[in-house]
Amino acid sequence: MFVLYEEDGAFKAGTILADNETTLQVENTHGKRVKLKRANVMLEFREPGPADLLARAEADAEALDIEFLWEVCGDEEFAFADFAAEYQGHTPTAVESAAVLLRLHSAPIWFHRKGKGRFRKAPADILQAALAGLEKKRQQAAAIEHMRTELVAGRLPPEIAALLPQALYRPDRNRPEIKALEAACVDSGLSAPRLLLSCGALASSYDFHYNRFLFEHFPEGTSFPAVEPATLPQSLPRAEVAAFSIDDASTTEIDDAFSVTPRAGGGWRIGIHIAAPALGFARGSGLDAIARRRLSTVYMPGSKITMLPDEVVQTFTLAEGRDCPAVSLYLDVTPGLAIVGEESRVEIVPIVANLRHHDIEPVFNDETVHSGLPDFPWKQELSLLWDLATVLEAGRGKAGGNEDRIDFGFSVDWNVDTADGPGHVSISRRLRGSPMDKLVAELMIHANMTWGKLLDASGIPGLYRAQGGGKVRMTTVAAPHEGLGVDCYAWSSSPLRRYVDLVNQWQIISVLQGTPPAFAPKSAELMAAMRDFELTYAEYAEFQRGMERYWCLRWLRQHGRGEVEATVLRENVVRLTEIPLVFRVPSLPLQIPGSRVKLFVEHTDLLDVEVEARFVQTLAEPEPGAIAEAGFGFA
Repeated sequence: MFVLYEEDGAFKAGTILADNETTLQVENTHGKRVKLKRANVMLEFREPGPADLLARAEADAEALDIEFLWEVCGDEEFAFADFAAEYQGHTPTAVESAAVLLRLHSAPIWFHRKGKGRFRKAPADILQAALAGLEKKRQQAAAIEHMRTELVAGRLPPEIAALLPQALYRPDRNRPEIKALEAACVDSGLSAPRLLLSCGALASSYDFHYNRFLFEHFPEGTSFPAVEPATLPQSLPRAEVAAFSIDDASTTEIDDAFSVTPRAGGGWRIGIHIAAPALGFARGSGLDAIARRRLSTVYMPGSKITMLPDEVVQTFTLAEGRDCPAVSLYLDVTPGLAIVGEESRVEIVPIVANLRHHDIEPVFNDETVHSGLPDFPWKQELSLLWDLATVLEAGRGKAGGNEDRIDFGFSVDWNVDTADGPGHVSISRRLRGSPMDKLVAELMIHANMTWGKLLDASGIPGLYRAQGGGKVRMTTVAAPHEGLGVDCYAWSSSPLRRYVDLVNQWQIISVLQGTPPAFAPKSAELMAAMRDFELTYAEYAEFQRGMERYWCLRWLRQHGRGEVEATVLRENVVRLTEIPLVFRVPSLPLQIPGSRVKLFVEHTDLLDVEVEARFVQTLAEPEPGAIAEAGFGFA
């Protein structure tokens, strides 16, 4: 005697070995012995054999028209055996009964299970909805297969093109487009970015990194909404100075300028002039909302995303040949460079020149300031400001220390196409702590310190940078900055580029003009702006570092570099000599930090922004005592 039974949702057949009324001992078609409850038995039969029954029933079930079965069965619940007898018109064989059971069980949309071997036809409305859903899934599966095929063939389906940022940076795995992309990645053996790059979805690897940043931080794009324009302030006094700025060639947001005016009786009146966009729009305005949302200009090699609209920048940037609104700090200096008086003013400042690094540095550098400056325009002013900066630096207890450090500058010519896409990168080197750097830095530090003290003494809150115990933080309370050696330090010198500086400028102007401050003491909005700025500024800086690393790899590929020289920083970490690229070299043997080594670049990856190199040889070890001086060490 044989039985057909259900186990773990599947139908099986076997031979009865023992019948204990409520339970059966059965040997299935695979020779396994099982104990069954009689309630789990669907059918008892004598012929054919168990394996033959299953094979024949499955074949016959495929031939049964499920729609016809649904139409001919009644609306009431029924047992499969009874329905098989009605369908066949005679007492069904075991194969015929099993075929009906298998067919009914395989169509849960058409027939709802009501118990062991019992079914009920689906109501017509429910059936139609289920069939529509099934058809939708079928069409979706076909669409997924079509998109997968197109991607594997190197063609970009329009459905995925329309969803490109989400597909790359925040994929929703429930969407058919993402299912197709993932399937194509499996078939091609490529990651999603590599596959989409090969399909032409991205113009270059640069677009992948840049667009990811935009997706995360500028989901609405980088264009500015329409807002009321800034207004130039009226009736401000005009300063009797000739101010000039010092910036690199790419700077358009010129925040600061200087002036040198002889004083009657000897000495000079040194002016530090900061662009004053805070005079052009108020807190709570549309322009404030834009600046509050962006919080800073975003810098990257070859491009930037400004905090303020171009028309606002152009209105308030300290461009030569214009009279510009500014917040000025004047230092009265004796012939011996002692500061004997200070005054802050809100005024109009005439800007007579925008000096650029590449023009001034050849004649005003570390060598010429010590050996004698040649004749050039602004020689006297720059020389005096350099001497004053040296005094200010010494007064902070921070004289010297950076002259042997290298700063790298990136420029990208987008008009040149390379094998890796648009953009030919150039990386320049210059010594940190050059006379121009020190001149600007020291005067800005002094202005930020002075205005921070002004706010603190006036009881007006500001946003300060503080450092203690090696940790730098922002605070609304004036606190020492140990790294700079000042009692307090309020960023105020870049209001066109940083929201913190703009906020502090509003507060400073309120003190100087005797008006209510934009942010009252204990302002929750001020605290929120500070927290948001810290987070956003750090993310922007991380993006800039990442893009500089990317362009370093592009530089290597542009120049076809194989062998390169590097300096060992620690363990197997090196920094290339020509460009500021830091990476690990697993094959590097143990070296003294500061050693120069030769490497061979074997592979660069512009999507993962990684470089693989192997050690070739040691070129030189550092001189004794140079390790500690250079700050090398194991970490």
